[in-house]
Amino acid sequence: QVHLVESGGGLVQPGGSLRLSCAASGSIFNIYTMGWYRQAPGKQRELVAGITSGGRTNYADSVKGRFTISRDNAKNTVNLQMNSLKSEDTAVYYCNALVRATVRDAATDYWGQGTQVTVSS
Repeated sequence: QVHLVESGGGLVQPGGSLRLSCAASGSIFNIYTMGWYRQAPGKQRELVAGITSGGRTNYADSVKGRFTISRDNAKNTVNLQMNSLKSEDTAVYYCNALVRATVRDAATDYWGQGTQVTVSS
């Protein structure tokens, strides 16, 4: 099986920065896309940023210009650099990856356990 583990969450003041990391481990033949989602209290889970294996990125309008997603294909990791954080960014952030575990398997979505990001003074 494949495991995704997030790290880097925590408490930060408005205007501050955090860097989230997600490491995929287990049986991995190929990771196609990776991304970050978040879910705030009373809100539906939403896509924050995504990145393909080729480096193509997309962002939610609310984070464009402030967040940057990147990945290291050799290390099976994806990062989210978050700058100029706002209170509205407070949420549980989840790592997502579309993974082909073996050459015989179909690609499957995997999710991390989530990491809390709290932006507050």
